[in-house]
Amino acid sequence: MQIQLVDNVLKAEDFVRLRRETGFADIPVEHAKKALANGLINVSAYCGDKLIGMGRLVGDGTMYWYLQEIIVLPEYQKKGVGTRIVNHLINYARENSKTCPFTTIGGVSAKGKEGFYQKLGFDVIPNGIKKMIET
Repeated sequence: MQIQLVDNVLKAEDFVRLRRETGFADIPVEHAKKALANGLINVSAYCGDKLIGMGRLVGDGTMYWYLQEIIVLPEYQKKGVGTRIVNHLINYARENSKTCPFTTIGGVSAKGKEGFYQKLGFDVIPNGIKKMIET
């Protein structure tokens, strides 16, 4: 399976659709547009021409980075797509952070998905996940 990751091409309608198809809360398209515009980076995962996943990184772009909506369609889960999305976003933070030992990536895991993040080096903390990175 050939997966391609593309930065900052996610359309608000696709953002809403992926959330809906994977059981996340439904949001208005206008909210999705504003969220995408205010984020630091979003990445879309494609299998051929089909959008199969996405992830967003929000925060201050220096010390604090937060993973948001790491979403992969159910039929593509457990195939490494989510791992590629998260690693891509971590690498972006690493390359763009200016605070070296004080850089933190955090987020909130969907219930029952904490193990996914632990395998990627995140610590599970009350109300979320975190990972210190070196730049």
